[in-house]
Amino acid sequence: MTPTSPERTPVSIITGFLGSGKTTLLNRLLQHPGMADTAVIINEFGETGLDHLLIAAPSENTVLLSSGCLCCTVRGDLVATLADLYARRRDGAIPHFGRVLIETTGLADPVPILQTVMTDPELVPAFRLDAVVTLVDGVNGAAQLVEQAESVKQAAVADCLLITKADLAPPGMLEALRQRLGTISPVARLFVVVHGEIAPESLFGAGLDDVADRGDVRRWLREDALAAGAGHDDHRHGQGEDEGAPNAGRHDHHIRAFCVYYDKPVSATGLAVWLDTLAALRGANLLRVKGLLNVGGEPVAVHAVQTLVHEPKPLPGWPDDDRRSRLVFITRDMARAEVERTLGALALPDAPRGRGCTIDPNAYAQFVEAMKTFR
Repeated sequence: MTPTSPERTPVSIITGFLGSGKTTLLNRLLQHPGMADTAVIINEFGETGLDHLLIAAPSENTVLLSSGCLCCTVRGDLVATLADLYARRRDGAIPHFGRVLIETTGLADPVPILQTVMTDPELVPAFRLDAVVTLVDGVNGAAQLVEQAESVKQAAVADCLLITKADLAPPGMLEALRQRLGTISPVARLFVVVHGEIAPESLFGAGLDDVADRGDVRRWLREDALAAGAGHDDHRHGQGEDEGAPNAGRHDHHIRAFCVYYDKPVSATGLAVWLDTLAALRGANLLRVKGLLNVGGEPVAVHAVQTLVHEPKPLPGWPDDDRRSRLVFITRDMARAEVERTLGALALPDAPRGRGCTIDPNAYAQFVEAMKTFR
């Protein structure tokens, strides 16, 4: 494509189990004036219920909606689809778009899509990950969380959770579902909606680049949600709650959300090696990691999705007076204590500059000792 541009196009993912209302949400969003510069990527165009919005077909794979948005299908390869959209926008073959929404199938695991957008060398110069929006059926969602592991993972990795069909569910059912989702992902913003009615600005603009520009990293981390007591890794599901009890999840009791803190400044080397080692040894258990680190006195944000670690991003300033490093984890079958035992590895010193200089062997031995817990 091109060298990385500061104006990379944000990509958001709309996911949710079968029947959760993704198409209804898209219909509402695409009629909003502020969404007119949107490209939508969906899996099976003929089944989306957007036919009433079609007015023209700029190409075999892309259609123009009456709202001015573009809509296309995944041609078996998300990278190829996004790269094709980028090339035709650049060449003027299709109207300009300033954001991309990807609708997954109801059974999809959204993590591979996150990983693709975050790391694929073809896409990174032109696209960046924004928000993961997960829809949960207000009537059937509780049962799906028990029976379908995919629905739990979809909720766990969300930046924003929408409980849909609120007009059809009894208030008690909605409140129980709200509490359940707050246990699975307390750091996600949660909304209850009817017929997909929600302002787009409530859903998007949650990517690291956006929050860094706004100085809104605390909102991105949402560590306050964990500090308030919701979703700690010592919640009942993680401590042997009877899985036959009402509202107990067959799958979501494996999910933990927690925040860890480190009081001392960390080294750039320690941070990089610690993150890479964590991802390599326990990546399958790391659904998402967000962090604000004190690297030699300067604020640096990090983001990881399972085995893939986003390039640490230096920030223009601290969001508050707290200079501790803090990391928010959403994990599967992995407890806070396991992570805390490795934090000493963050102090691995940077190698002195100059040819032939290496990291101190004693310091590296301490790093190895700290990471042994993950073997």
